Amino acid sequence: MSEPAAANPAATSFPAPVLSLPLGLDVLRTYSGALVCLEIIFGGLVWILVASSNVPVPLLQCWVMFVSVTAFFLSSAYLALLITGLADRINTDWNFLDVFYHFIAVLFYFAAFVLEAATTAANGGAHITPLPNSTDTVLCVTYPRGNIFTVLTGTQYSINVAATIFAFIVTFCYGCSMVMGFRRWRM
Repeated sequence: MSEPAAANPAATSFPAPVLSLPLGLDVLRTYSGALVCLEIIFGGLVWILVASSNVPVPLLQCWVMFVSVTAFFLSSAYLALLITGLADRINTDWNFLDVFYHFIAVLFYFAAFVLEAATTAANGGAHITPLPNSTDTVLCVTYPRGNIFTVLTGTQYSINVAATIFAFIVTFCYGCSMVMGFRRWRM
């Protein structure tokens, strides 16, 4: 009779993580690393701009704030995992997680972009004008569009326009990252 074979430790271990991006600072030299940096920078700008407008339409802009803050921290954590090399120690299919995360981020950020654009567009010519030689102000509505209109000061309107533009840029960056991640995942 033969003796039972000893358990092979290599057969019982987890597979190596699947990651096609370089680790360390070399990730910043790739297009994907540069896009993640742009996502963080422009996403932070969306967060700052919406917050600096004092969120005049909380029903619409709270989603924009949630998405921008959450995506900012998740993208920062993802980049930190790649730069520090900790992604190599976590046994998972990083290419799939990259595609999945960026797909969810594109969906959420597109919704945030649409809501921020709706907030800005719903202003419809409504503005607050100070009366001459007085501390009072008057509300002027020149072009009401639809059933909903917002009342934004000139500063709030300008800030929301900038936030809308940056939300579109971030959505585009997440979309490009998703496409590049999908190509890496399929190879």
